[in-house]
Amino acid sequence: MRTVEHELVGLAGPGGRWRPVAAGPFALLAVALALLPIRPVWLWAVLIGAVAAIPWLLGAAPEARRRRPRPYWRLSAAGLERIGPGGAGMVRYERSRIDGLALTTGDGVLTVFHRFGRTAVGGMTSMGLEPLALFVTARRLGIPMHVLDGEASDLLDPALDEALRSGGLESDVPAGGPLPRDHAAEKRLLDQEAALLAAAHEPPRPPVPGVGREPGSRPGRREPGLRIDTPAPLPSRRRIAVLGTLVALLGAFMVARIAVEGAGGFGARLAAGCWALAAIAGVLVARRRLLRAAQVRWTITAERLLVRGRPGRRELQALPSADVAAVVVGPGLRLDPLSGEPRRADLAALAFGHRLELLARLPAHGLDGFQLAHALDDHGYRVVTPGARPPRRPEYGLEGLPEIFAQVPGGRLVVADGGLGWADAAGDVVLKMPEDRIGGIELLTIGGHAWVRLYDSDGDEFFAAPLSALRISRTDLREAARRAGLPVNDAEYDAYLSAAFHSAVSPLAVPAPEVEIPAGEPETAAAALPAARDGGPLPPDERSTDEFTITIPAPHGPVTAPGTLLDATRRSRIGTYGMSVLLCEAVALIGAVWLGPDLGGFSATASWSAPAGLLIGLAGYWLYDRNRAQLRVSSAGLAVVTKRGRVEWDLGRDRIGGVGIDEAAERMPRLVVWNPSGRVLRQVTFPPDLDELRRACERYGVPWGPPDADRPAPPPPEL
Repeated sequence: MRTVEHELVGLAGPGGRWRPVAAGPFALLAVALALLPIRPVWLWAVLIGAVAAIPWLLGAAPEARRRRPRPYWRLSAAGLERIGPGGAGMVRYERSRIDGLALTTGDGVLTVFHRFGRTAVGGMTSMGLEPLALFVTARRLGIPMHVLDGEASDLLDPALDEALRSGGLESDVPAGGPLPRDHAAEKRLLDQEAALLAAAHEPPRPPVPGVGREPGSRPGRREPGLRIDTPAPLPSRRRIAVLGTLVALLGAFMVARIAVEGAGGFGARLAAGCWALAAIAGVLVARRRLLRAAQVRWTITAERLLVRGRPGRRELQALPSADVAAVVVGPGLRLDPLSGEPRRADLAALAFGHRLELLARLPAHGLDGFQLAHALDDHGYRVVTPGARPPRRPEYGLEGLPEIFAQVPGGRLVVADGGLGWADAAGDVVLKMPEDRIGGIELLTIGGHAWVRLYDSDGDEFFAAPLSALRISRTDLREAARRAGLPVNDAEYDAYLSAAFHSAVSPLAVPAPEVEIPAGEPETAAAALPAARDGGPLPPDERSTDEFTITIPAPHGPVTAPGTLLDATRRSRIGTYGMSVLLCEAVALIGAVWLGPDLGGFSATASWSAPAGLLIGLAGYWLYDRNRAQLRVSSAGLAVVTKRGRVEWDLGRDRIGGVGIDEAAERMPRLVVWNPSGRVLRQVTFPPDLDELRRACERYGVPWGPPDADRPAPPPPEL
């Protein structure tokens, strides 16, 4: 969608889309025809097929004649008007008669102020207009724009107020009068407008070097860009189309078979009506699923944006980066795939030009807002969001702190007499925890802050608090506890030292220099080289140099490093077992109903098909479950390994920005792995225990939760 300067066009669906007309009534008519004893039989079958095809023929007729665009709203220098399918104005509010526009936050209705009163035009969603685009366009046209807290019905007509007062009915007027402005909403719109103005007048920002570049590509070569897709629909579009086609063909085949057999009895005609209804319903359901299963695909490069919301070349939107001043990422609107009407969307993108005109509405429903915003920012686009994200808070509080901590002024945690204690300002220990009660001390990072966990001798956690509240540094507690012989574990510090050690000694692992073979002794030198390569004895003059050789073992990977192996929960495994058995039993019973008359009756067929379905379901899932995938968490990274040892995927610690639940819209929550910039790298298909996963991530220094660009956590505090 492209607009000219000083004009805002509302979101509207394209006209002329092929859809069935009155599919429900014609389906009932096809069933009614199937129940009638029409002769000859071929005419009966043809009538059923023709009536079932009429809705699709009626839907295709307007598409063949012409394409009529849907009505849409437009705000321009001429005013606010609704344009009909033929291009003529259906409703018009001229600019000279508009004193101002108001948007009510309670119901989202746009109200026009004029010299004769106020008029509620309609809801912003149904009009296809976004509050920010309307706010910016109205101010550029010189129309006062206000945001009011309440509903449009609460705005009283001044003429009605005067009539009530003249009649002595002032007591019947609702108290309060016109509602006050919603200062917070209007301030947010003003802040976004200021951000758009700043982006429009600032020079273009170069993209981040190396972002979106494939490994091994040359800097001067044109890069393919970064592609962001919504998850593939389950089932896929191809499977939906195949299933719909099979249901339609099966229904047509069964009706034809009944017609060939004569369709003499009422039972046969009833079965034909049911098959016809099943075929029509299958095609309609497949069409609805195909429309809803469209994937949103973004291709982001430094030169342009390519966005596709629905299959087809006409649905591909290309936007040059030189025309884009800023991209607003946040809640917006999208077209309903079935009706074509505007609907609310949790995530959408508005591209504004350098004159603050709305260039395009880009669909983004189903994508991760954090990932999309950072990808655009990395490629040089200025991104404006509705507001700053609230900082993430740790899940732990200070409820577990003993009361004496607060009663002792200036108190702090100390290591004394082989245990832990709480000392006052003078250094006297007023509370002591002996060594025999301490089963383990764990240091970790939560929300960018250093924390300590204490475990008893049974391995149960009984205390957790931030080190800042205990007034002791991470280094002091770790070193003092190790000197006292207490069991302390700081996996992040150990991983940090291991990485620092390998980075320090890696330059020492240089390849051996080439040895020149003297011309007079080729056989002797050639025999000495294999011996040196194979670990054999070296000449005496070369043995002295091997005393200074440093042998560096290869660092452990995500699969070989010591870590924790997490399996799927028992509840999910039992539920999957049950679903597998129920599915096989349903197939067995349906087969008994369908093939029972040809195999000796339903009871006889079900007597062996039901136990067979039970065994097939149990055996089939057992074969899958015996090689199920497991998640391995270690200081070297993450890996998904099957029980037989096959590695499905692994990620190094440097590529992981966070592990957690992705609460995305219009799909089930999923366990994903992000990279440091917020891009989803991997998806864990099986659900492990989240508490055990969180503890394992914190124990081995893997960030838990989405990447927080405002407060980066690594390296661990006080290192």
